[in-house]
Amino acid sequence: MNVLIIGSGGREHALAFKASQSTLCQKVFVAPGNAGTHREPKVENIAIDVMDFDRLVDFAKKHSVSLTIVGPEAPLVDGIVDYFEQHHLPILGPTQFAAQLEGSKTFAKTFMQEHHIPTAQAKYFTSVTDALAYCEHQSYPLVIKADGLAAGKGVVVAQNIGEASVAIESMLGGQFGNASTSILIEDFVTGEEASFIALCDGEHALAFASAQDHKQRDDGDKGPNTGGMGAYSPAPIITPCRHQQIMQHIIEPTLKGMRDKGYPFKGFLYAGLMINEDSINVLEFNVRFGDPEAQAILMRLQSDLVDVSLHVLQGDLDQIKLQWDPRASLGVVLAANGYPNQYQKGDNLSHLRDILTSTNNKIFHAGTKLHDNNIVSCGGRVLCATALGEDFATAQKQAYALAKKARWENAFYRHDIGNKALENSYA
Repeated sequence: MNVLIIGSGGREHALAFKASQSTLCQKVFVAPGNAGTHREPKVENIAIDVMDFDRLVDFAKKHSVSLTIVGPEAPLVDGIVDYFEQHHLPILGPTQFAAQLEGSKTFAKTFMQEHHIPTAQAKYFTSVTDALAYCEHQSYPLVIKADGLAAGKGVVVAQNIGEASVAIESMLGGQFGNASTSILIEDFVTGEEASFIALCDGEHALAFASAQDHKQRDDGDKGPNTGGMGAYSPAPIITPCRHQQIMQHIIEPTLKGMRDKGYPFKGFLYAGLMINEDSINVLEFNVRFGDPEAQAILMRLQSDLVDVSLHVLQGDLDQIKLQWDPRASLGVVLAANGYPNQYQKGDNLSHLRDILTSTNNKIFHAGTKLHDNNIVSCGGRVLCATALGEDFATAQKQAYALAKKARWENAFYRHDIGNKALENSYA
């Protein structure tokens, strides 16, 4: 069978890498892909934009694609699943209505409140004056969130009224275009963040291995928010007891709530969590695999991703048990200087062809493309150096050794990915 992966980032490289290993799969197409997917066996890049639904549907029909997996959030929020289903094409992902869990922070917050899913209290604003008046009487820090999609950058933790004012005026002033015509102002909750991803068929949820992302740009969780600077799996803070609590109080109520609304959730449901000794709160929902969590998690997946995905379409995920490599996995994102703001593109990365990897480590491409047969940078997050190890210390050491080899002049990366895992007694 032929499989189509939609997207061009590190997550899509990881999905294509894992799909190409399937015994069911003859060919993997990636639209549009990157310089890394281009080099994978059985994988071919297709020059079609992720938002060009007509051309994607035509391609899927012409090339007898039996399964399409959507990587990024934008086409999901714009209704690509509905469009494919109208053309009777099998596709993995939530409908446009269900994708509002990520596409609108207000929708997600209201949904969680309706279905008693634990989350911080928040209020919704479209007026700068009203938002500032509210902030005058609140305790700090406060969390200011753009309502719509902002590539992981639409969240500001304001330490005082001054910082809150800047964030509010910037967002409602059009910083993120239509994504920030409205905002949420949310109570700040403390604890340790973790990522919990489950594959869902509308009725059943199959939990993937846990992970922890690192959202801030700089060491020590400092600096602006990014799309993610690295991840490791599993997340020691998600103990078996907490795993059960997350399934019972977050994932299952979300599936039931969507069914009750008449829009069963199918695809990857990502809960970004804040965990402390007393509570587990949902910070955000995503409706696709995380990035860079996908790179760390899929390195550990031993089950056939294509086969598991087909069970979503058949509605019998309860018949599947995933197999995992027991080792730890850790990925370090290499970004272009200036990210997440203005950054340089077009750096020559041809040295990557000379780096030897193995089944225990891999460089996933994100912001890369081929230009005159050379690998060049074309994004903010460019690579993710990922490694498996018998423990977190080994995985961390090997991932950073690989990152050092992959680095180029205009690159930077955090130096503390995995330190929390090392400090945790479960590591």
